[in-house]
Amino acid sequence: MRFGERCSAMSLPAYASTDAVGDLSQRVVLLTGATGGLGRELAMCFASRGATVVLHARIVHRLEQLYDEIVAAGHPQPSILPLDLAEATAEDFGNVASAIHAQLGRLDAVVHTAALLGSLGPVEHQSFDAWQKVIRVNLVAAMALTRSALPLLSVAPDGCVIFTLDTRASDPRAYWGAYAASKAGLLALATTLADECEGHNNLRINAVVPGPIRTPLRMLTHPGEDRALLPTPDALAPLYLHLLGAQSKADSGVRIDARAWLAGQPASFPLVASSAASPAGRP
Repeated sequence: MRFGERCSAMSLPAYASTDAVGDLSQRVVLLTGATGGLGRELAMCFASRGATVVLHARIVHRLEQLYDEIVAAGHPQPSILPLDLAEATAEDFGNVASAIHAQLGRLDAVVHTAALLGSLGPVEHQSFDAWQKVIRVNLVAAMALTRSALPLLSVAPDGCVIFTLDTRASDPRAYWGAYAASKAGLLALATTLADECEGHNNLRINAVVPGPIRTPLRMLTHPGEDRALLPTPDALAPLYLHLLGAQSKADSGVRIDARAWLAGQPASFPLVASSAASPAGRP
């Protein structure tokens, strides 16, 4: 199968399906960017299915508010992980998995939704410090947290990592600068990890490109857009649920275009090109 070719045989839940996966009571899920537009919806959704969610964000009082909402709804008690991804050290990232293991005894999934836009404009007008911060939050932190989690995920019965990408990862345009570069790097990271984990029958790697959805980040990049025309973040919940707990290993290693999925069109693309697609093959 050639890179970019749709995986037509892959089974995905129907749009708006609430049956993507049932019980998640035996799952511990680390969710980055949990207080953001998409992250918040996923946190409530995962918790409502019984998952113990480790809520990551930078601002403590927002984490506490989300924690209280989950508990008040009668869902499993979550944990909070306040961590500034732009300032965290290698030691900070490395300690995350050990802290989760000490408190909860396991980790079954990492779902990355944390993202920093930075400033939009010509590269010549963008500062070194701004670029470095965006790259650290969107790419370096995702690598560091995933690396920290891999030993626990590798022994989970059904471990998975889900990266949240952007259309600018594969279609960079003028003025998107650090954000597009960081998301392109994240796509490369997801692809690399999917290839490395191909032989791990209990570990799945996938990526989702949400497309235009009604989030605060979208309002920053498209302030004049009619919000009423955009799907809300909860529309993507069945897709993330499927990847979290219903997808088979044989169907993993894909990048999913959520806009196509919402439209009922073929939406899955392999992250890794097959060796047959390249004359030289893959090493």
